[in-house]
Amino acid sequence: MDLAIMVEGQNGLTWPRWERIAKAVEGLRFAGLYRSDHFTNASPPDKDSLELWTSLAWLASHTTRIEFGPLCTPTSFRHPTLTARMAAAVDDLSGGRLTLGLGAGWQEREHTAFGFDLLSMRERFVRFEESLEVVTRLLGGEGPVTYSGRYYRLQGAQLLPRPHRPSGPPVLVGGNGMRKTLPLAARYAAEWNATFQTPDNFAQLTRRLDDLLERSHRRPSSVRRSLMTGLIFGADDAEVQRKVAQRGQTVPALRGRGVVVGTPSEVVDQLGALQGAGVQRVMLQWLDLDDLDGLQAFGQSVISVFPQTRRN
Repeated sequence: MDLAIMVEGQNGLTWPRWERIAKAVEGLRFAGLYRSDHFTNASPPDKDSLELWTSLAWLASHTTRIEFGPLCTPTSFRHPTLTARMAAAVDDLSGGRLTLGLGAGWQEREHTAFGFDLLSMRERFVRFEESLEVVTRLLGGEGPVTYSGRYYRLQGAQLLPRPHRPSGPPVLVGGNGMRKTLPLAARYAAEWNATFQTPDNFAQLTRRLDDLLERSHRRPSSVRRSLMTGLIFGADDAEVQRKVAQRGQTVPALRGRGVVVGTPSEVVDQLGALQGAGVQRVMLQWLDLDDLDGLQAFGQSVISVFPQTRRN
């Protein structure tokens, strides 16, 4: 298992902060840097929000080692042909370091505020599946794509120039749903990403994905397993307790939700349990965008325990 950092792009992210975080993540030898794709938060106040694909294009040309991508870019925001074109271009620009994380969309407030149709849950997943079909077929390059669905129609569409990687950047499907998300991951994804899961829950989900893959005549090992979850890290117990109290929570309650909480040795133990449950990469949510000292302390404490690898 390797370690990556995830930031909330709508939670005060600016160009200076993005540049500083990217430099720190690359320098500390984390495996990757990921970020959300939102216009704003689910509740006020609104904060600075750096547009996703512009920030990833910058990251592609201003870093040399780390992998990166959205967790996840909602298919409700952009036509899937546009998403596929941007993803192929950014992946080429980075030398093959992008993972294209796709999701159905969920946050009502931003969809209402900025004029996007979120749709009912049922129709949202119909649109999501159509988007996955369009994106994977365009990136796959089997020839001009003709497709007729409820939400999207293509007639002889193709991506030119072709992506440098034969099938373009790998597609990641994010979500915990056993009835809708996991079947879509089994059909379309090169990586499945769960969110905020305990080791036991993650193991249950990954076993379900194994079953679905085998039914689809795909090897379980063909789909990577990753987890995005929260992190509260402190150099000692006093710092941990202070940060937990600031959230109005308790350590047991946070850990019960899958959040990694503790001192260096406690964090290593919790990450080890996730590794034992089958997590291959964990994206740890770093909420304080200005706390680079804390990020450095965390990286120096745990990176050596979990060797970082280039996997794409």
